[in-house]
Amino acid sequence: MAGWNFAELWETAAEAHPDAPALVQGERRLTWAEVDHRADGVARWLVDLGVEEQDKVAQYLYNCPEYMESMFACYKAGLAPVNTNYRYGPAELRYLWDNADAVAVVFHGCFAERIEPLRRELPKVRGWLWVDDGSGPCPSWAVPYEEAARSAPVGERTRAPWGRSGDHLYLLYTGGTTGMPKGVMWRQDDLVVLVAGLLLGGLPDEPDYELFRSRLPNPPPVGLPACPLMHGTGALVSKGVWTQGGCVVTLTSRRYDPVELLETIGRERVNVLAIVGDAFAKPMLRALEAEPERFDVSSLMAITSSGVMWSEETKRGLLARNPNMVLLDAFSSSEALGMGASVSGGGTAAATAKFQLGEKAVVIGEDGRLVEAGSGEIGMVGVGGRIPLGYYKDPEKTAKTFKVVDGKRYSIPGDFARVEADGTITLLGRGSVCINTAGEKVFPEEVEEVVKRLPEVADCVVVGVPDERWGEAVTALVEPQPGATLDEATVVAHVRGELADYKVPKRVLVVDSIGRAPNGKVDYRRCRERAMEAVGVQVG
Repeated sequence: MAGWNFAELWETAAEAHPDAPALVQGERRLTWAEVDHRADGVARWLVDLGVEEQDKVAQYLYNCPEYMESMFACYKAGLAPVNTNYRYGPAELRYLWDNADAVAVVFHGCFAERIEPLRRELPKVRGWLWVDDGSGPCPSWAVPYEEAARSAPVGERTRAPWGRSGDHLYLLYTGGTTGMPKGVMWRQDDLVVLVAGLLLGGLPDEPDYELFRSRLPNPPPVGLPACPLMHGTGALVSKGVWTQGGCVVTLTSRRYDPVELLETIGRERVNVLAIVGDAFAKPMLRALEAEPERFDVSSLMAITSSGVMWSEETKRGLLARNPNMVLLDAFSSSEALGMGASVSGGGTAAATAKFQLGEKAVVIGEDGRLVEAGSGEIGMVGVGGRIPLGYYKDPEKTAKTFKVVDGKRYSIPGDFARVEADGTITLLGRGSVCINTAGEKVFPEEVEEVVKRLPEVADCVVVGVPDERWGEAVTALVEPQPGATLDEATVVAHVRGELADYKVPKRVLVVDSIGRAPNGKVDYRRCRERAMEAVGVQVG
């Protein structure tokens, strides 16, 4: 079947370097031969469930070796992996797995209690694969992951009757305008050419696995996703490392620990690090500066980040510790890779939020025309070339994001920008007033509606306030009912009972009036400035 396929690539890498490390977490070390064989076992277990071509398999996991391994298994079996945010609450999980038509779920044992009451509401799910994390025994309704991983006969590849194709999908769920996620449909062929092709000096449109084998680097890279594999940044960087026959290292802690990160970089001689902007980089830099002789980051060749501001000051501090590495600040989204990039290196840090427009990227004005560089006109950034097919089962949102301009199809996620005369772009933000907190998307309307269900609340607006730790801290401005009293703890507890923890306001500010316009609309910019002043953050 036509097109590049990740399973074929990774099997080729396993054959080329069978004894090289493929996955490392703490004391756990798996070679390419071991991972290849274990993924065959999981793929066999999935096929034996009676699945059909391109059925969906949800991955409900923290960072761990089983994440990449089970993804490999899905690709071997011609199935589509579905990322699952481990911070989701029951309603969000139910929606995601039902919307994705998931037929199987690979999950960490600590989530068994949360899954238990949902099972009867998810009749499409045929199999549950339990990954032991020491949190308790395997429930009766699940199968131990290790049992599946050991089920393949030695030396026998797992191939489903329908085979493998470059048209097979990677389903990357991302937040929607109502806060509920939507599945971005990426063809494997497109991702291979975009991700692997860039790293290996380009790949031809027609698959040539012997050519691919000849381009595998020696030694292969060691990559570490400090950010979650459930998000595009961590997953795509890890796919890129594996597609060079490299090793993916994951941290043992489930909470970001910059000291563990730095110790792991030195111990495993990590070459490529994936982070999410200042939320990860600033604590890392503080740890380096606090104990300058303790950590060795000389092995790092590149740090890549996407989705959150990565300040010039922080980049400069990191480069002072290793001037030989390159810092890649990517302006991308789940729907659009390559909108822009900012590259720092040679001891010189690029300016904050200053990006060079990508090779296939354009800025499109309100009238549908391409914006000319230096014109001062504001438009939305779009990227052409190899882009997703659209959103899974959502033709309406697909039509709004993926549009044809001057005969070419573009992905236009909604980022407003101005193109300067030198080809750089000045980002102006999302029209959706989406809040980006530690790499997570929070849509204000969703949180507002939950807060307004409290009987004591008359009105509410939720904004993102700049924060060193989170990037943006979810902050609620709440107007109480006449005569009612409100306290922060009540609002926080109420939201936590209905939404994921990262959507819970970090601060609650009680105000006399939200100040809506006569038409019912609210000025989010003014509300944000008001919140910033209240918490002591400089407006400007």
